[in-house]
Amino acid sequence: MASSAANLFDAGVVADRWIADYCAASKSGDALCADGGDRAAWAALFEELAGLGDDLEHARERAQRHAADIGTGFRIAGQGEDDERPWPLSPVPLLIPEAEWRGIEAGVVQRAELIERLLADLYGEQGLVADGHVPAALVTGSPYFLRPLSRLDPPGGHHLHFAAFDLCRGPEGGWRVLADHLRAPAGAGYALENRLAMARTLGGLQNRLNIARHAPFFAAFREGLAASCRRVDPRMALLTPGRLNPSYAEQAHLARYLGFLLVEGPDLAVLDDKLYVRTIAGLKRIDALWHRLDPRLLDPLALDSHSSIGVPGVIDAMAAGNVVIANAPGAGLLEAPAFAAFLPRLGKILGEPLKLPNIATWWCGQDAARAHVEAHLDTLVIAPAFGATPLGLPNGKPVLGASLTGDARAALLADLARRPQDYVGQEVVRLSTMPVVAEGALAPRPFTLRVFVARGGDGNWSVMPGGFARIGEHADARAAVMGEGLWSADVAIHGDEEVAPVSLLPSGDSTALRRNPGTLPSRVADNLFWLGRYLERGEALLGVLRVLLGHSISADTGAALSADTVRRLVGLVVAAGAAPEPKAYKRADLTALIRIALEGEDGWYSVRYTNAQARRIAEVSRERLSADMVRLLDAPFPTRGSVLDRTGSLQRRYSALAGLAAEHMGRTDAWRFHDIGRRIERASNAVRAIRAFGSVQATSDDLSTLLDLADSQISYRQRYLTGMARVPVLDLVTLDPGNPRGIAFQVAAISGHLNKLPVLSDSGLAEAQQEQARELAAILVTANATRIDDWMLGDIGVRLTNLSDAIARRYFLQGAEPLRAAGMVLA
Repeated sequence: MASSAANLFDAGVVADRWIADYCAASKSGDALCADGGDRAAWAALFEELAGLGDDLEHARERAQRHAADIGTGFRIAGQGEDDERPWPLSPVPLLIPEAEWRGIEAGVVQRAELIERLLADLYGEQGLVADGHVPAALVTGSPYFLRPLSRLDPPGGHHLHFAAFDLCRGPEGGWRVLADHLRAPAGAGYALENRLAMARTLGGLQNRLNIARHAPFFAAFREGLAASCRRVDPRMALLTPGRLNPSYAEQAHLARYLGFLLVEGPDLAVLDDKLYVRTIAGLKRIDALWHRLDPRLLDPLALDSHSSIGVPGVIDAMAAGNVVIANAPGAGLLEAPAFAAFLPRLGKILGEPLKLPNIATWWCGQDAARAHVEAHLDTLVIAPAFGATPLGLPNGKPVLGASLTGDARAALLADLARRPQDYVGQEVVRLSTMPVVAEGALAPRPFTLRVFVARGGDGNWSVMPGGFARIGEHADARAAVMGEGLWSADVAIHGDEEVAPVSLLPSGDSTALRRNPGTLPSRVADNLFWLGRYLERGEALLGVLRVLLGHSISADTGAALSADTVRRLVGLVVAAGAAPEPKAYKRADLTALIRIALEGEDGWYSVRYTNAQARRIAEVSRERLSADMVRLLDAPFPTRGSVLDRTGSLQRRYSALAGLAAEHMGRTDAWRFHDIGRRIERASNAVRAIRAFGSVQATSDDLSTLLDLADSQISYRQRYLTGMARVPVLDLVTLDPGNPRGIAFQVAAISGHLNKLPVLSDSGLAEAQQEQARELAAILVTANATRIDDWMLGDIGVRLTNLSDAIARRYFLQGAEPLRAAGMVLA
């Protein structure tokens, strides 16, 4: 106890020193130093940080490591497809007292309800336009106004189900709205992941400060979406643009957390004005779709005909009331910065003044506002009015008017005179600051707060307690200068009353038990199948290279393989497209070939290339794979040490991945497809190896190499003590049903998996892929090792290829073919 008290005292002393040094350097309006009444909460926070040690940089690295372990990442639009970056998390959360938060919460709810009422009018009777409260050009001239949605009542009667608002706190402490996010609000998953990472970093803070939890908010959103559906037990999905979307990792995390299917446009189809997802068991009904697409791309038939990521006919399904789309397409109309100029007055007309005011905005589509902007250009921020890039702002981003000079200023003024409706002027907002860790010390940086609101099951709005903060890189507190920010931070709402633990999971007593893991979309099955194939392919190629490396090392001792055996090994590498045919077979030539086959990137199907393919598949399968498996697949390719060291490191990684798949994946259909992919690839590789090294003319070196490639040396030597013999080797690696590396074992496993997968017909007859697997299994069961020849092996190889094709035709996406399949299940 004495030691514990001493540690607490030391942490308190360190925390007091940090706070004193920080407040001495910060300016007025800081979140920590300007609010003396909240100082005790900040002191508790820094005591928890000090408990990790007096090195703040260590705390920052620890928080970042926890965020990486959770799998939090993001992309920057326009960067390379493999350029996913770790989510930048500050170890210092933003603390907001519960009393202050209640005011923010009330303002957010009021704003969401106002937007809902405005959308209902502007896509309905348009009384506000007719009465002159909203200029017609503001509506019909906006690219966010979707004319096909006019007079369309969304299912459930609501346009808005989920929204995000960017808020700022000025130096005086008041909160205002910087921006509305209504089309595809992003960030709720990052807020959840920030909280998970901070709970691991500062585990004691939750109970010390009674921090409000996020789970009730997400539960309310899920219940609200379900309540808008027609069916009692609806199936809900999150529609993503795909893995190259900047926030794909967040979308995958949200889908897994909420229990939604993560789907892409090609996964979905509309039949008879109902939305379905293509699954391995046929078409399954989708009742609610939470989309993260630009709404204009949702339906190429009703909206943008160039869209290749939408779902043809989904707007018809929505109009028929058969699918709830959150948010309703067209909700982004009020997201345009130009509308911010009218919201304060519209709030008064429809009810009451805004509790959370906008930043002052002037839409230049009106003469008086344009004149004001031109007269006060140097004191305003100039921004696009509707998101699209106008000629006067080539970068499409807001700029400080005072920063424009020369030709840039002249170009802006000229285009402002030509197309004034494309611009808004906004006041220059100065932001409050909060502490961050910079260069090992606390430093004040400006921040903005993104808050989230969702419609609950009772129709009322629920606000996430907190959200996430975006923190600027530099000390300049002007919002226009801060941009998107450099760091993010958890936002903790703390109070006096104890917060009961809450989970998104329902209580055990109220949950109907089930052992069916749910719907498996065809695209996901396809991805898991090929993940298995690529992992097995990479491991097989690595095995060949390790045997070649062993030969190169043994050459110094006189125990090297024969020249013919080496040529056959090289032939396997060349046939796989992993390296070019060497000009000679000297040690230097073989070393060069091994390096290319291991890490070549110039069009060679090397181990590096194969690993990259597996990693890309893992990126779009996050919701189906464990964090450990994703982390191993995402690990950088080894570049240090000798080639032998690197191949050893890769072999251990492959073994770990195989172990995770074998011992940690539930025996679901998803696992079966992954295992089928592995076993088809393993059997195909075994066929090629046996044809190369198991001929009638095979030497002892050939047979030993074959056992090495089949990882069956120990099994053979335990059975046969008389040395290498062709028939026993062929029997072990081809026909032995008990050898987990042999062909017969793979085919039996594949057939068993296919027998357990769904079928489309209730006739009881086998489907094509099942028949082919059984025929191949029968060939191997009835074969005799003495009669194995090249023709038989070639036939097995062709049958494996045909079986793979049959599986793909039956279970994976094949254009419109699944919509025409006989016996298609509709549920």
